[in-house]
Amino acid sequence: MGDGSLIGVDRAERARFQLRAGDSVNTHVLLLRGVNVGGHNKIPMADLRKLLSEKGHQEVLSYVQSGNVVLRSPAPGPEVAAGVRELLAKEFGLDIVVIVRSGPELAEVAAHNPFLRPDADPARQLLVAFLERSPDPDLAGSLDPHRTPPDELHLRGREIYLWCPDGIGRSKVLNGLERLLGTPATVRNWRTVGELLRLTGQAA
Repeated sequence: MGDGSLIGVDRAERARFQLRAGDSVNTHVLLLRGVNVGGHNKIPMADLRKLLSEKGHQEVLSYVQSGNVVLRSPAPGPEVAAGVRELLAKEFGLDIVVIVRSGPELAEVAAHNPFLRPDADPARQLLVAFLERSPDPDLAGSLDPHRTPPDELHLRGREIYLWCPDGIGRSKVLNGLERLLGTPATVRNWRTVGELLRLTGQAA
């Protein structure tokens, strides 16, 4: 994946960010749910980066237009997520779920995908559903990993790994997941996970 796909950061800026990202306690990955999809919930990423910088967040970067932001802040993740959700409501008139992970948490996600295989398409077949919070154990236990064959899923903590051999386009594996688990979720493909991991400076 080339640097041309990174929004708001050139090669030098990306390198400087990674060098300074050693204190990853303060590095947050924000995943906005359902923005810029099919003309709905439009949030220009350039405008969002500017607003977040004006609010005091540091080194604000974004990746593509689907609501992926990496920034540094002294505030804890839940506080950052709540503040960004409030900001989106005020500036854009949208109630958007903001799911947050730290750099090390995203590295953990990347290290435990049970569906990795050399011939997999990271944009179509491998995905992760990031949950806002850990589901109730009883609800988690009711999740069938083979609910929509040939697709498979694997729940680990606040993430659900997805393997969709025929691609995610027409898959029904996500249908009803939020209702079943009692928590909002937002999905990213494996390519996006990798790019965000590199932006946090946590990539191996």
